[in-house]
Amino acid sequence: MPVDFYEKISKSKYPYIIAEIGSNHNGDMDLARELINSAQECGCDAVKFQSWTPESLISEGEYKRNQKYNDSPQKHFGSLREMVEKYYLREEQHYELKEYCDQIGIDFCSTPFSPQEVDLLDKLDVPFFKIASMDINNIRLLSHISKLNRPAIMSTGMADFSEIEQAVSVFENSNAELVLLHCVSIYPPKYNHINLNNIRMLNEYFEVPVGFSDHTIGTSIPLAAVALGAKVIEKHFTLNKDLPGWDHEISADPEEMRIIVEESENIANALGSFKRYVYKDELNQREKLRRSIVTKHELKSGHVLDDGDIEFKRPGTGIRPDQYNLILGKKLKINLGKDTVLSWKHIEL
Repeated sequence: MPVDFYEKISKSKYPYIIAEIGSNHNGDMDLARELINSAQECGCDAVKFQSWTPESLISEGEYKRNQKYNDSPQKHFGSLREMVEKYYLREEQHYELKEYCDQIGIDFCSTPFSPQEVDLLDKLDVPFFKIASMDINNIRLLSHISKLNRPAIMSTGMADFSEIEQAVSVFENSNAELVLLHCVSIYPPKYNHINLNNIRMLNEYFEVPVGFSDHTIGTSIPLAAVALGAKVIEKHFTLNKDLPGWDHEISADPEEMRIIVEESENIANALGSFKRYVYKDELNQREKLRRSIVTKHELKSGHVLDDGDIEFKRPGTGIRPDQYNLILGKKLKINLGKDTVLSWKHIEL
């Protein structure tokens, strides 16, 4: 249910990993199920599709211009209208894929592009609505989503700060809890344009959980986002980067997604606490790796120790280096050879 989902995002130390299938199913439900299976096997928390129709996404004028959406024209086929017609997810397919996700135990979610598609996803009882970067200024759509009182995850690509503020304000007077995703809507972006520190900035300013919607190639940048506190990682997902279609080329394949999931957990565990701990295993290293006070040369019983009589060497089983002022001016009880580890039993106290 929504509250449980938001609490999971807010309180879990592990990031919520979304495999963004989008239209990478290429209109093939068998491929869609293969992608869902693979994402579940990789350990992802959710698979995300896109909910649009040829009418809800693109205007007639855009079809006539045959606009392209990536830099890989060799992966296109036919006209833009033909691609959209093939790749869009039909209403009945939403139900089919949601039921399949429920069966294998992975969250089904999608990005709606119109109020009608929002209502469809609401009927499907999705754990959250995902708002695409392109719709951050689509106030009518945001308002419709906010009134349904489900959590929403909103990407911030292409938006300046005032636009993010405006979008967040739509949700402030509703019970719809909000998660923001830092995002750069370039496929892929240049490294010096990614600005991962926006994750912390957005969290501090808006006081909501913040994640990262990733369009980079590989695994290093989403993992860096986890280290900066990203609560959600959204990454495009494919079985084969060479498949035709809009997003396969910039998507993670199963090997990369498995790395993101597993290493995200490792990073989250490694981040730990602001409280300083020295654990038992590390305490045991002190005797082996720290130094003790040792004699610099042979010393006779009754000798009064001064600074020239001592050095600091391993092991750490004797008098500690930070206690050397406590032994200066003290007499030895016995004769000691060179490089002897001093202990309190050697000294008259």
